[in-house]
Amino acid sequence: MKNAAPSASPINYKIGNERLIKVTESASLKLTSLLEKQGRPNGALRVAVIGGGCSGLQYKMDLVDGPANRDILVQTSNVRVVVDPKSALFVSGSVLDFSDDLQKGGFKVTNPNAVAHCSCGESFAA
Repeated sequence: MKNAAPSASPINYKIGNERLIKVTESASLKLTSLLEKQGRPNGALRVAVIGGGCSGLQYKMDLVDGPANRDILVQTSNVRVVVDPKSALFVSGSVLDFSDDLQKGGFKVTNPNAVAHCSCGESFAA
């Protein structure tokens, strides 16, 4: 008789909504494309705020399989975004957009909580 493998404990996360973070259609299309290329069609984008940058805080974004413990999961524009509780304090009300502009392309966060931005556009203060 084989020992049954212990079942993984369920991940404890909360469901959020677009008041926390909203994704534009162009960002949704790019995220969907990136997740499919990585073989994670049900994956998510993790948005975190970390210390650093010229203004004190900066965004960190990663593609992940799904939420971790204590995360907040937001379904917006047909994609899933996960945010940890600490970062949620800084990103609340933000909009994530994507541009393929050669000069200033990529994912950009418009954050109503930011009181100052650096000239490079990569960090902010709240």
